[in-house]
Amino acid sequence: MDIPVPLAHLLQALEAGDLPAAKAAAAELQRTSAGSTQLAAEVLHELRQPLLGVKAYTQMLSEEIGTRGPLRQMLAQVERMEQIISDFTRLASERPAPQQAVSLVTHVQAAARAFGLNPDSARVTLQVEAPEDLTVQGNGRLLEQLTLNLLNNARDAVSGPGRVKVVLAREGTSPVMYVADWGPGVSESVRHRLFEPYVTGNKRGTGLGLAVCRRIAQEHHARLELVPSSVLVDQPAPTTVFRVLFPAPGAVPGASASPNPGAASPAPAPARRRLLVVDDEEIIRSVFKDLMGRECEVLEAATAEEGLEQLKRGPVDLIVTDKNLPGLSGLELAQQARRLDPSSRVILMTGYPSLVTAQQALELGLLDYLLKPFDDIREVRTKLREALTQAVPTRRALPGASRRVDVLEENPASAHRLAEALALLGLEARVLTDAPTEPAAEPPAAVVVSWELPGAYGRQALELARKLGQGAPFVVLAGYLSQDMVLEALRAGASGCLSRDMDARELGHELSRLLGRPLAA
Repeated sequence: MDIPVPLAHLLQALEAGDLPAAKAAAAELQRTSAGSTQLAAEVLHELRQPLLGVKAYTQMLSEEIGTRGPLRQMLAQVERMEQIISDFTRLASERPAPQQAVSLVTHVQAAARAFGLNPDSARVTLQVEAPEDLTVQGNGRLLEQLTLNLLNNARDAVSGPGRVKVVLAREGTSPVMYVADWGPGVSESVRHRLFEPYVTGNKRGTGLGLAVCRRIAQEHHARLELVPSSVLVDQPAPTTVFRVLFPAPGAVPGASASPNPGAASPAPAPARRRLLVVDDEEIIRSVFKDLMGRECEVLEAATAEEGLEQLKRGPVDLIVTDKNLPGLSGLELAQQARRLDPSSRVILMTGYPSLVTAQQALELGLLDYLLKPFDDIREVRTKLREALTQAVPTRRALPGASRRVDVLEENPASAHRLAEALALLGLEARVLTDAPTEPAAEPPAAVVVSWELPGAYGRQALELARKLGQGAPFVVLAGYLSQDMVLEALRAGASGCLSRDMDARELGHELSRLLGRPLAA
C-alpha cells in the first residue's frame, strides 16, 4: 500500500532527526487527515438525498403492493446504507450529544423493535430480559443506536437460524446490559482490535458498528467490552457476550414522557389545500408531490426566490422548505413569507441540524423542524396532514391590563433573576416552585417554565406551561440548551428558549424580544 505523502515526509524527517521538518510534516498530516474526513462526511451527506428518494418511493410502493420479496430486500439494503452513513458520520463527529435521565429499558425495547423490522432478523430468535426498569444519564437516540448496532452485530455473527439475547441487570448499583449470541465466536486474530474502525471478522459487516458502539459508550461514561460467556447462566452457554457497564446513577430528574407510537394518524385533508415544497433537489420535490398529490395541490420551487414568486401569486396553506438553498435560505424564506402573510405556516427540513438554526426556527414560530434523511416517509405524511388540517393555536398578545407572569422555577437564584428581568419590562413575577394542577382564574400575561421543573420534566413542563398560559406566550428556561430540547419547545409552540445562566439585564433584553414588550424606561 502506498504511503500518503505527508506521512512519508514525517517518516523521512524523523529518520533524519530533523525536528522542525517533522513538526511541519505532522501539522500537514493533521490538516490532510481532517480535510479527508470532512470531505468524506460531505460526500456521504450528499448520498443521503438520493437514498432518501429511493427509500421514500420504496415505502410508498410497499403500501400499494405490500412489503414482499425483492421490495422488502431493497428497503433493507437502503436502510443498511443509511446505517453505514450514520455510523461514519458518528465516528467523524466530535460533538457531544445532549443527555438527561432516561429509561434504559424503554430504549433497549425500541431498538429491539427496530431490529425486528429488518427482514434478515427473522432468522434469529431475539430474547430481551429486563426484570426491572433502569435509569441512566444519557441520550435516548444514541442508546437505541448502541443497542441496535450490538444486536445487528450478534445477528450477523450467526450464519443461519440462531439465537440472540439481551439481558439488563445491575452490578452493584450500576446498570449493565449484556448482548449475547450463539454464533462461531470471535477469532483471536481480531479480538484485540475488535473495536477499531473497519476491523471485522464477519464478511457481511463494515467494521464500523462496534467502533460506533464504543464511541457511544464512552459518551455515556460507560465501559463496553467482550466478557467471558460464563457471566450468563444459559445452557448451552453463548459463544460471544458483550457487556455495557454504565456508571451508578446519581440523583436525576424524572424522564420525560415518551410519545405514544400507537396514536392514530389524523384523517386526510377533506379539501384541496395548497402545499408549497421548496427544495433544490428534484427528487425531494417529486417525493412530496407523489406523497401528498392525492390529498392537496402541491406546488414546487427549486429556490426560495421561486417560492416567494409562488406566494405572491396566491396564498398557500403550508410551506415545507429545505434550510440550505442556493440564494436565500429556508429561514429567510420563512421570514419573507411572514411579511407577505403573518399567518404563514412553515416546516423546515435540514440534513445539517444545529442548535442555532433550531433556535431561529423556534423564534420564527415554525411548526416543525424535520431532519433528513427521514426515518419513515409515512410519518412525514402524518405531520403534513396534521399541519394542513389542524388549526394552529393563536397566541394571545400580552394584554395591557395584566402584568402577571407565572414563573415555574424551583431554583431560588434563577427565579430571583427572572423577577428582576421581568420588572425591567414592567411585569410582575408570580414564582411557583411546584407544578400547579389547574390554571388560575385570571390568565397570566405570559409564562416562563423551567425545563427541569420537578414533577413536570421536559415535555411535561411544556404541556403544563401551555395549559397554564391559556393562550399566552411561554418561554422555556434551562441550565443547558440542547438541540433536542429546543425542537421539543418548537413543536409545543413556545416563544423561545433561554439559558438560566444569564444575568437579569440579559434576561430582560431576551424576554423583551421574545414577548414583544419594550423595556421600561
